[in-house]
Amino acid sequence: MTDKAVVLLSGGLDSATCLALAREQGFACYALSLDYGQRHRVELEAAERVAQSLGVVEHKMLRVDLTGIGGSALTDVDIPVPESPAQGIPVTYVPARNTLLLALALGWAEVLGAHGLFIGVNAVDYSGYPDCRPEFIAAFQQVADLGTKAGAEGRGFRVHTPLIRLRKAEIIREGTRLSVDYGLTVSCYQADAHGRACGVCDSCRIRAEGFRAAGVPDPTRYAPRA
Repeated sequence: MTDKAVVLLSGGLDSATCLALAREQGFACYALSLDYGQRHRVELEAAERVAQSLGVVEHKMLRVDLTGIGGSALTDVDIPVPESPAQGIPVTYVPARNTLLLALALGWAEVLGAHGLFIGVNAVDYSGYPDCRPEFIAAFQQVADLGTKAGAEGRGFRVHTPLIRLRKAEIIREGTRLSVDYGLTVSCYQADAHGRACGVCDSCRIRAEGFRAAGVPDPTRYAPRA
């Protein structure tokens, strides 16, 4: 039997590549996206496009409103998205987001009888988020082993992070090898209603530099600057 995996799919470049790698490894992929009240909600439309393009078994979208706690430029419109590199952990960090995402993926995986969880975190070319680090993933692996019925019965899970040690250019090359259509993705923290990127936020800068370093044409659509 083909093993099942739940793949967290934001609609961005990294999660699309992660999904393609999970498929290459032979998993039957179930994509999970989270509508958490993010200001760049067009990424959810991108997630639908990517899921359809890469042929997932099912794409589930859950709603958890993190605007109620705020604390991030991505969930509070009164906090501006920075347009220059920040020192330390930037205001685009969303408190407990990856913890919540992985917990929801873990719950669905247990219901599906899936043993794989895939998340496209990256600890090299990233914005300094603590929940993208290997130490966090190792800690969550313990949670999955100890806090589930399947884990207690010896039918546990594995958290896969195929991108965690890769630079953005290497991620793009991997996705290109697997025919990922990056034109379907949205990475910008403040993309407009048409999915066009701002070109100046941290995510846009890292993405653009990744395409330049990879030597791959950048399909990103940018909004006109005033």
